[in-house]
Amino acid sequence: MNKPQFTFFGTPEFARIVLDELKSAGYLPSLIVTAPDKPVGRKHILTPPPVKVWGEENGIPVLQVSHPKEAIEILKERGDDLFIVASYGYILSQEILDIPKHGVLNVHASLLPLYRGASPIESAILNGDEFTGSTIMKMVLKMDAGPILTQSIVPLNDEVTKPELFELLARDGGKLLAETIEPYLNGEIAEQEQEESQATYCKKIQKSDGDITHDDDTTRWRKYRAYYGWPGVFFFDENGKRIKVTKARFEEGKFIIERVIPEGKKEIGYQQYIGK
Repeated sequence: MNKPQFTFFGTPEFARIVLDELKSAGYLPSLIVTAPDKPVGRKHILTPPPVKVWGEENGIPVLQVSHPKEAIEILKERGDDLFIVASYGYILSQEILDIPKHGVLNVHASLLPLYRGASPIESAILNGDEFTGSTIMKMVLKMDAGPILTQSIVPLNDEVTKPELFELLARDGGKLLAETIEPYLNGEIAEQEQEESQATYCKKIQKSDGDITHDDDTTRWRKYRAYYGWPGVFFFDENGKRIKVTKARFEEGKFIIERVIPEGKKEIGYQQYIGK
């Protein structure tokens, strides 16, 4: 069969990597729907989302809207038979879900029904899971609750950090999606309803989640890996000053801090910090 025409909804780097994998398999969207440019960094430089950059580099039309409802009439007029969502950042209404003949497929970075929600990658590390994976599901209005089409398992070790797992799962999910599209459209995949009693949920990460002041060493190590890059981990010293941990390791059950940034100061070695 010819490659299907589909609209792709996505915003951050995860979605860009998924698009790379789809392209490698011969799938290109006819339209990309993404978020508006936003200020980034201390200088608040207006920056396009990674998916917009990808679309422009690959000659794909890009529609930026502040809310998906703004795209409804355009989507209806275009008539694509399939929508694909990967880390879009907005909830799609039932009206949008009903537009494409073949529904809306979603790439989720967990083995659903585990870790529905915003932080499945961090949650797998925080909970010390031995494996995680990718799920391709058909979207319904309830968050991450649609029927499962395919899944793949990704083993974890106790060294992997969020950026590493992020990249791994984005590529794994993109490949799995590419392998799923045509069998799904040909009616060769049986949809499997999720077991609601097994569902777990994960929240959006906040900066405050990086506090390791009162945690044990195992929890500190897991947080360090799960929050590596952003929001990072920190502790408060005896004077209530916030000390950011920038480098650490885990040896024989001990969380060993190597480098820190004391509040209001530059990065230094931890031994230098405690020697003061």
